[in-house]
Amino acid sequence: MASSLQPVGGLSNVERQQAILHVLQQRRRITVADICEAFGVSEATARRDLEALAHQGKVQRVRGGAILSQPAPPEPPLLVRAREQAEAKARIGRAAAALVQDGESVFLGSGTTVLEVAKHLQERKNLTVITNSLPVINLFAQQPDVTLISLGGMLRPSELSFIGHITEQALAEVRAEKVIIGTRGITLDGLTNDYLPETLTDRAILRVGRQVIIVADHTKLGVIASAFLAPLHVVDVLVTDTAADAEFVQALEERGVQVILA
Repeated sequence: MASSLQPVGGLSNVERQQAILHVLQQRRRITVADICEAFGVSEATARRDLEALAHQGKVQRVRGGAILSQPAPPEPPLLVRAREQAEAKARIGRAAAALVQDGESVFLGSGTTVLEVAKHLQERKNLTVITNSLPVINLFAQQPDVTLISLGGMLRPSELSFIGHITEQALAEVRAEKVIIGTRGITLDGLTNDYLPETLTDRAILRVGRQVIIVADHTKLGVIASAFLAPLHVVDVLVTDTAADAEFVQALEERGVQVILA
């Protein structure tokens, strides 16, 4: 890519960073070497430019360069989202369920991908399921081998999930071996959602498990929503689909996240 960039000199830091963004919008990825060649700057300057853009949430740093960050589109209701990436979500659900063993306790959050996990967990024996998701509650209500613990609170109609102060109080009283939740966006900085009132509930959910498993299809990777949920280090495992960007997956693994491609 570097050889096709036209050398540009004499730009201010802001102008150079805007030019870097322009390249990223066209090609999605740029390396430190590309910037050095195109703008006649040192590697240290190129890295500072990328760090500045990353701090603004416009790019994601990867080894040797950066990729473009994408804003999350508005989130449609759960029943509408169930039709989006349906095959990928089914594969993710099967792979994430395989991480749960008979006799374990697991917290299952809300969302369409987590619901796919729940469907595949119906085969488990002596499972304890804790959840704030109404569809998950309904799914396990008649399962004799499952101890079901449902959390009350304020119902969010679009998600069919319970959130808020009452839910968070109940979460303080429970613990699980594994927490499995979805997210609106995951970047190298962490997890984001787009519904602010749900953020505190989701943070409380992340604290109840010894292992945090995020289930998210490839459209959520490198995406930034409006509400910061948690830093990346809280994530132990990400289960996503095979269409995930390979460089982004590598960057996650370099930061200690186990990535499973379904």
